[in-house]
Amino acid sequence: MAGILGKKIEMTRVIHNGVFVPVTLVRIPTLDVAQVKTIETDGYSAVVIRMTDGKKVTMREFDLDGVLANVTKGQVLSLDIFDSITLVTVSGISKGKGFQGAMKRWNFSGGPASHGSKFHRALGSIGKRKPRRTKPGQKMHGHMGLDGITLKHVPLVLVNKELSVLAIKGPVPGARNSLVTITF
Repeated sequence: MAGILGKKIEMTRVIHNGVFVPVTLVRIPTLDVAQVKTIETDGYSAVVIRMTDGKKVTMREFDLDGVLANVTKGQVLSLDIFDSITLVTVSGISKGKGFQGAMKRWNFSGGPASHGSKFHRALGSIGKRKPRRTKPGQKMHGHMGLDGITLKHVPLVLVNKELSVLAIKGPVPGARNSLVTITF
C-alpha cells in the first residue's frame, strides 16, 4: 500500500454534512522521495519517503503502487494525492502508561471492599498447581501502553492543503506530536 508520514496535532470537531464529527488533526510536514527501488536493482519495487520536520529526518518505505507509482527521486509530495481518497489506514504507537497493576491494566474487578476481606486490589489466582509455572499470555501486572496500533478503513473527513493538515475521523493512536503512518 502507498502511504505517507505525519505528526498528530490534537483532536477537535468539524461540521461535516450538517453534523459535528470528532476528528484528529494530522500535520503533514515536508515529504520528498529519498529513493525509488526497482525489481532490477533491489529485487522488489518500493519508494522511500523522507519526512523533514525541522532538523529531524524520518524515512519509511512504502509499496510502489497506486498514486506513488510515477514518482521520481527528489520529488516533493503534496496533498494532491488525497483528492480521490476517502478511506485510509492509520498506524501509530499508543501512549505509554508505565507499570500498572492487574486491575487497571486488564480491567479486573477485584474483591469486596468491606471489613474482614483481605482481597481488595490483588490479582488473585493465576492458575493450577501443575505445570508449576506461569503460562505465557497470563493477564498479570506489568508494562501498559507503547503498543503498535493500526486502524483500518478510517474516513478522511477534510484535507487542508494550505495548512498541510488532514482531518481523520475519530481517535488516532499516540500522543501529541507523535509519528503517524497513513496508508491508502
